[in-house]
Amino acid sequence: MTEDNLLKIDGSQGEGGGQILRSSLALSILSNTPFNIFNIRAGRKKPGLMRQHLTAIKAALAICNGEAVGNDIHSKEVSFYPDKLTGGKFHFSIGTAGSTNLVLQTILPPLLIANKASTITLEGGTHNQYAPPYDFIKDSFAPIINLFGPSIEMDISKWGFYPAGGGEYTVNIKPAEELKEIHIIERGKLIKLKAKIYYTKLPRTIAEREEKTLLRNLDKLSRKDIEIYEIKNSPGPGNIIFLEAQYDKSKSIFTGFSERGLPAEKVAKGVCQSFQKHHKADVPIDKYLADQLMLPMAMAGKGSFITRKLSYHSQTNIDVIMTFLPIEIIQEQISKDQVKLSFQRK
Repeated sequence: MTEDNLLKIDGSQGEGGGQILRSSLALSILSNTPFNIFNIRAGRKKPGLMRQHLTAIKAALAICNGEAVGNDIHSKEVSFYPDKLTGGKFHFSIGTAGSTNLVLQTILPPLLIANKASTITLEGGTHNQYAPPYDFIKDSFAPIINLFGPSIEMDISKWGFYPAGGGEYTVNIKPAEELKEIHIIERGKLIKLKAKIYYTKLPRTIAEREEKTLLRNLDKLSRKDIEIYEIKNSPGPGNIIFLEAQYDKSKSIFTGFSERGLPAEKVAKGVCQSFQKHHKADVPIDKYLADQLMLPMAMAGKGSFITRKLSYHSQTNIDVIMTFLPIEIIQEQISKDQVKLSFQRK
């Protein structure tokens, strides 16, 4: 196939970020469709391929024995040619604090329906501010993926906060022949709130100030449901809050990362506000999880979920999915705060 005949993907469309590349790689493998992507990450301050994007391409090539042209650092155009998808044992290292979870996001969808089980070891950043952290994938995303039929188990051996990185975890995937149809349209009542605060190579007082702020702002959270952990095996400093909201029929996780110059109280207050907005909207799927679920839903060919108003990022993801797959994704505005996404194979 010549370059002129490849499916063309404009990396500047929509929000113009790395998600367009990652989704395109996964969808290319799933549909066995070669593609050319140009204007890669045109919407970012530093456009083109960074280390984590190169690792994502490397990982995609490894699971399908494919070929790529243009996969060099800072490259703004890549052509990707998938071959046969196969599971197996894989090890990928980013070499920086780039997000391992975004690399996983690239190769996980195809491996959910691969010909055999897979074990993936990833090294790099595990807890990065602008990517889903490891715990979100493990405790929020993976349980829903298991409802589709496959089985995912995750285990972290070393935490890697930005900017030091150096984290490592393993993912075991037992695939299914195909993904089941699921519908997530009810949330139910709030059963319990609980929080975990992690810190490493920083004073414990930071976590304690965050704990006080959580208690001051969330009347449904009690002190006995907050746990503070010191991480011993992280190469660099870091601090993160996880607030878990368990409802009758769903679970949502909200996170907050410490930043240099940002008071602990503001970090915790931001987590509280994220939960409060989600709780008020009365939806089962939070806006970050919604973005993760679109591709598996499209793979299943039928299903639905209710979430909050879609972000620009999510809308771009929908456009890319429908470019590769014969799927119709219908958006139905249920109320001011609620949107229902329905997936139907054409």
